[in-house]
Amino acid sequence: MSTYKHYSFDLWLTLIKSNPAFKVERTRYFYENFNSKNKSIQEVGVIFRQVDLMVNAMNEKTGKNVDADEMYLMVISLINDYDFNFHDLDLEDLYQKMEVLLLNHMPLIYCSNCLNVLSAIKSSGETSTNILSNTGFIKGYTLRKVINHLGIDEFIDFQLYSDEVRMSKPNSGFFQLMINTIDRQQHQQLSLNEIIHVGDNPIADIRGAQMMGISSMLIHSNNLSISNLLS
Repeated sequence: MSTYKHYSFDLWLTLIKSNPAFKVERTRYFYENFNSKNKSIQEVGVIFRQVDLMVNAMNEKTGKNVDADEMYLMVISLINDYDFNFHDLDLEDLYQKMEVLLLNHMPLIYCSNCLNVLSAIKSSGETSTNILSNTGFIKGYTLRKVINHLGIDEFIDFQLYSDEVRMSKPNSGFFQLMINTIDRQQHQQLSLNEIIHVGDNPIADIRGAQMMGISSMLIHSNNLSISNLLS
């Protein structure tokens, strides 16, 4: 076990992954309800992917946060060939439907070792943990429900989501907020090199951590897994 005192984790593709059935059903819902141009269901799926990639890139570049509501409006506009007539759209109702759909097709724990690793990290009683996550189509308050359902929250001391603080990784302010939120009664003396951030994204996770002077570990794209934290 390493000498880190605080462990920060990305969420998507680090601790959890999407349930494929959710994206299928979400695409079908928009295909059936927001498709005045008669796009194919495959075209609607491509639009969702394009908006997801575009917003991720925007958030990483600006360090700000494009909200889920704005992303759904982008999708609807693109499906309908840049129609911007959103006046009769109830965004709150739409998001509630998307949340129900997600919770009915619950995200999955990313790998079989994830909970075991988190448990081992917390078992000493001398370490603390957090989730530091950029959000997209799913808001932070929904992700908190997911984390609770999957049993991850019992190993996590606090959670920070980009839509709740208007900052996205690799924004140094987002990482600084994480550092400032660490319980200093538990860690009265804590140096930056005793903090590690773990994630799958070289820009958002690794570059962001490096800019702050904290340790980092890139996983999944380089043959490393979360289990390497225990080696």
